[in-house]
Amino acid sequence: MKIAIPLAQGKLTMHFGHCESFAIVEVEDQTRKIIKREDITSPPHEPGLLPPWLAERGANMIIAGGMGQRAQQLFAQQGIQVVVGAPVETPEKLIADYFAGTLQAGENLCDH
Repeated sequence: MKIAIPLAQGKLTMHFGHCESFAIVEVEDQTRKIIKREDITSPPHEPGLLPPWLAERGANMIIAGGMGQRAQQLFAQQGIQVVVGAPVETPEKLIADYFAGTLQAGENLCDH
């Protein structure tokens, strides 16, 4: 499993489409342990670009702060599960909380 997390200054950013980079975190399915983390500089902002770009890098989940409905649909078309409303935390904390069932996915702060 590969989880993409949009970053600004090393933590999740609320605006995934304008993030500095993405952490692509590989997690072992059985143990749910992090195997590898790679931070990749984001491409220039262009509507509709990120879902296929992240899919090409093997992501099958994205944990985000806010994300519009259309973007969520585009990720779903690429086979990428979307979790929105996550707090500003490090990728490792977000993933640990997700698998522990304690990730506080709050309100989706994006309306487009």
